[in-house]
Amino acid sequence: MPKKEEYGAQPPIELVRQWLDHQGWYDRKSKEKPFMKIEDIILICAMGPPGGGRSHLTKRLERHFNIITYTNLGKDSITQIFSKILFAFLGGFSEAINKSLDEVVQATQRVYDAVAATLRPTPSKSHYTFNLRDMSKIFQGLCSSQQKSTTQVVELIRMWIHENKRVFGDRMIS
Repeated sequence: MPKKEEYGAQPPIELVRQWLDHQGWYDRKSKEKPFMKIEDIILICAMGPPGGGRSHLTKRLERHFNIITYTNLGKDSITQIFSKILFAFLGGFSEAINKSLDEVVQATQRVYDAVAATLRPTPSKSHYTFNLRDMSKIFQGLCSSQQKSTTQVVELIRMWIHENKRVFGDRMIS
């Protein structure tokens, strides 16, 4: 976000707000047509919560948007969602693998929680932002396994380790 001026305004954001209020901008260079009207544009915006270099939006800009938020899922909800997904895809595998699926989900959640708590984003490591999409990539990789090639629990665990390294380890810079 641009740095705030003395009175709290942010010029790039004020330009967006001016377009939303008046459907155009003033052209300071042109004397014949100082106001340029812009038509047939749809603006869709998304943002994260303030912090980490992100500033609060002004109420003058916010009033033009419908604000949609959601609460973070609890651990029980996340466990239930990913357990259902794993059981749906790997339910036909051996009985030993089926018995270990709950432990795989719990272990994945522990790894995700540890990584998200330990690897915080900084200006030099801004890619250290983790969300449930990362966790879902692990399960997506597990769900791509074949019943013929995954007959023992150790093979599933090896694949699980590989997916964790692929999702989390590939982001490491040092």
